[in-house]
Amino acid sequence: MESYYNLLQAGSELQSTLQQVSVPLSMKEVGGYIEKQVAYLSGGRGEDSSVIITLPECSDFCDIPEEALAKVLTYLTLIPRARQPGVKFIIILDRRLDTWGSIKTALARIAASFPGNLHLVLVLRPTSFFQRTVTDLGFRFSQDDFMLKMPRFPPPQVVMLSSVTDLLRYINENQLTSEFGGTLDYCHSDWIVLRTAIESFAVMVKDIAQMLQAFGTELAETELPEEGNAIEFLLLSHTEKYRRLKDAIRSVMREGRHLLSSLEASGKDEGSLVHWDIPQDWETVQRLLAQLKDMELAFDGFFDKHHLKLQQYLQLIRYESSFQEMERSLERLVAQERDVSSTGDTLAQTEQALRDLETIETKAQEEMGKAQLLILHGHQLATSHHYAMALIVQRCNELRHHCDTLDTALRAKRDALTHMQTLQQQLQEAQHWCDDGAYLLANQQVDRFQCKEGAQAALRDIEKFQEGAPVLLTTGADVVSMEYEAVLTPALQAHIAKTFEKQATVQGMIDSRVSCLRKLADKHVRPIQLVAPRPEHQPRCKSPIFSPKHDLKFTFDLSLPGKRGSRKSPNSRKIEVMHDYQENRSCLSYGVDGEDSPDMLKRHVMRELIETERIYVEELLSVLLGYRAEMDNPSLSVLLPPSLRNKRDVLFGNMPDIYNFHSRVFLQDLESCLETPEAVGACFLERKEHFQVYERYCQNKPRSECLWRQYSDCAFFQECQRKLEHKLGLDSYLLKPVQRLTKYQLLLKELLKYSAGSECTDELQGALSAMLDLLKSVNDSMHQIAITGYEGDLGSLGRVLMQGSFSVWISHKKGPSRMKELARFKPMQRHLFLHERALLFCKRREEHGEGADKTPSYSFKHCLKMSAVGITENVKGDVKKFEIWYSGREEVYLVQAPTVEIKLAWLNEIRRILTNQQKILRDELSLTHPPPEHIQLSPPLSDSKQQRTSVSSEDTESGRSSPDPLCLSPQQQRNRRSWPGAPHSVDICEGLEDWCGGHRHMPLSDTEEEDIIHLTPGRYRTRADCPRNGAQDLLIRCGDIIQLQREDSEGVWLVKNISRRQEGHMQASVLHSVLVGSSRGHSIQLGDPVQRKARKLSSP
Repeated sequence: MESYYNLLQAGSELQSTLQQVSVPLSMKEVGGYIEKQVAYLSGGRGEDSSVIITLPECSDFCDIPEEALAKVLTYLTLIPRARQPGVKFIIILDRRLDTWGSIKTALARIAASFPGNLHLVLVLRPTSFFQRTVTDLGFRFSQDDFMLKMPRFPPPQVVMLSSVTDLLRYINENQLTSEFGGTLDYCHSDWIVLRTAIESFAVMVKDIAQMLQAFGTELAETELPEEGNAIEFLLLSHTEKYRRLKDAIRSVMREGRHLLSSLEASGKDEGSLVHWDIPQDWETVQRLLAQLKDMELAFDGFFDKHHLKLQQYLQLIRYESSFQEMERSLERLVAQERDVSSTGDTLAQTEQALRDLETIETKAQEEMGKAQLLILHGHQLATSHHYAMALIVQRCNELRHHCDTLDTALRAKRDALTHMQTLQQQLQEAQHWCDDGAYLLANQQVDRFQCKEGAQAALRDIEKFQEGAPVLLTTGADVVSMEYEAVLTPALQAHIAKTFEKQATVQGMIDSRVSCLRKLADKHVRPIQLVAPRPEHQPRCKSPIFSPKHDLKFTFDLSLPGKRGSRKSPNSRKIEVMHDYQENRSCLSYGVDGEDSPDMLKRHVMRELIETERIYVEELLSVLLGYRAEMDNPSLSVLLPPSLRNKRDVLFGNMPDIYNFHSRVFLQDLESCLETPEAVGACFLERKEHFQVYERYCQNKPRSECLWRQYSDCAFFQECQRKLEHKLGLDSYLLKPVQRLTKYQLLLKELLKYSAGSECTDELQGALSAMLDLLKSVNDSMHQIAITGYEGDLGSLGRVLMQGSFSVWISHKKGPSRMKELARFKPMQRHLFLHERALLFCKRREEHGEGADKTPSYSFKHCLKMSAVGITENVKGDVKKFEIWYSGREEVYLVQAPTVEIKLAWLNEIRRILTNQQKILRDELSLTHPPPEHIQLSPPLSDSKQQRTSVSSEDTESGRSSPDPLCLSPQQQRNRRSWPGAPHSVDICEGLEDWCGGHRHMPLSDTEEEDIIHLTPGRYRTRADCPRNGAQDLLIRCGDIIQLQREDSEGVWLVKNISRRQEGHMQASVLHSVLVGSSRGHSIQLGDPVQRKARKLSSP
């Protein structure tokens, strides 16, 4: 709007100038009388610059109407007055050839019609004698009358002149024209032409100014249409009007410049005097031209901005239209992507889905390319200072979001389908392998087995065939299901089970055939073992001394900590170590027994610690430089999978922090202790906090191993290994920090063994304890992060104090009848995690088979808050058992530890937690109540004396294979002394069985538990559909919530289906089938613990 205001201001200034230089009358209105020279402005000046108006001799002056004479005089006086307000006038009345009557009439008409400030009237009287005499007499008697009729004060002076010579006494001759004897050059026709041109130019300027203002107002008030065609038409029409106006302005400017040239030429003619105020006319025209130019510039600025706004508005309309079209196109692609199934029951369906998805991806790439061009165009509009820049940027962001959403959805679906295709191809390959195995066994000729060579050949064929077994079959069904859990469907699950069932059948056939073939092959062979003679005086050494001419190869089978020896997987990690003693005959022995002193042995251990530390630091550096840094090397980027580029921290964890600590700090500390090995304990204690970096590294190790298994065959890692000339792969070096952490405590034990009686023994013992605590903390945290299924925050439970595997029996109600039922149950294997504020029960799960993840996982079952926990320390019948009861013995857990020592450790830790809770409670109560009697807490348990301080001083009933912690006599119940958590613990646990109340965490029933159902009133979740014999029967579907209300004498239950708001009667046998379902061992117990298969939600 600023440009519009500038235009209005320029037009106002031009109008003001036009009002100053223009006269109300124009030449056209008085042109006829001016041409007759009734009166004229010669340009002469009298005294005080008075303007001279000449009334020459005119025969028909008396015939001129009064109105016309007044207009002529007004027009002639307005011209000087417009330039110089208040100017005086002198009239020269030439009546030399006329009579006194004519003079008298002319003076009277002048007195009545003259509009200006008349100062002097000079009358040239008649030249004839008679008329001159009459004039003198008549003027002498009527002079006063004439002066009284003049409306001016003071009245003008009227002078009668006898001749032109008398006229020179009042006016200089150069201000008089030649007819009065003067030298002033005056051409009446030229004056008329000049005045006409000036007035015409002023009119044109005024018209142009009005046109510009009108067009500017039209542009400012134009309403913008919403259609692009209308905007284009508006742009064309405005541009056409603008061009016409510009042509008119240029025409007026040319006319003004021509007029200026004429004025300049008239004022510079040689031999002529400047007359009729030519300088003032020139100045007026010049001023009009300048202001017209200013108005033109203001109009150009306004029109340019308005035109730009229209163009930008048209661009915005077109961009918005393109955006809407692109948005609809992307939404159609998203809908098409959703229509493509993310699952396929068969390989053909999956491949077809992938082809459909590829077609959509092709279209999507094309559309997203167009979207990128549209986004680029939007950014160009924004950078060109478009008035709707914010809206355009928003549209660009929306388009980018749509593209990202579509691209993410396509990638996710392709990954899922590719994952499923890989699984189905592997299953198909496994099926073919099973078929080939059966075919191989069927085609082997039995008659050839009778000879040794035939049996060995058949064995070789089978072994060769087994070497080509698909990787899928070496992992196990559970591992496959877990690995492909995201894409599993019931059909695929059944296909996996069928494939592994078939593999088990074929493998059994192969094992049977191999067993027979080996018996046949070994029947004819009696192996002879060659034994090398042993030297009689072989020196004893802590590590063997080998022959210098042989390369000896050792294979160490490393099993993961915590694994049972009987569960070693066939592909457990092995490390091969090659020792070449041909050039180096040194061994790692600390000396011959009896020859080295303890100080020497400590130095040997210290040297080994420092040397291995240097090697460890060098290996870390080689991994960081040779692998981790190379992931940023542009020359190797083509070998690195794109999905691995941003996962460097996952693969290597915080290995840089570990390297920095050991290279910059710890290695120097160890080197300073070379001559004083006893001081190494202080080093470990001083750097105790720094070793916490290993906990983070070990917690990341499962993710790192999972990532390595996916990309272990990557060409990038092979190239890095080739450059580093490593014999082992990267995974072996990623294991180095874990191995190094376990090595420290072994070396510290050696130093402690050789430092008996030393002053630094306590520091070494403290360092050993610190490292063992670190290993335990790392181990516990590794187990904790493997917990799955817990919905809350494990950090809110406090620090992990202990963890381990136990056998557990569970009871949920008081009374001896329940113990008789539970006595028949096998124990459940549970992994317990003791936190500061809770006790977690989990089920340990392990994957088996080649290529499977050996790290165990723990499925969360339920959680006990320590504020509501009590314990019974001894259970008769087994010294390894103890009770954990919850919420006033509403739930009792009979726990059997692997050893008595583990039991004692757990009981001591639990008792410590409960003791602290009682102390805290006692402190709280002491603030508001008098202190209660002192409660004597039992001391920690020991191996030699187990005190029954937790639940009861009486032994539990013996002679049961599975003890019942609730089967106690009334006397025993009275004598029982317990460890409650807090007085309010029972209140905390109230309502746990209410389905809509809190979250009750109960374990999934395991395969070890029996399927015993005792129906009681309450809410249950069904596990199977109920067949209907008629329309009146109650409709029950799998997953519905039903409520058992009451049972009549014939065993018929009144049942209410809460999910479907229906009610009816059902037989108990039908309820058994609905609540148990068709599969054994997979029901979920949520309510009454008696129901082992039914999912009870609440009691009535």
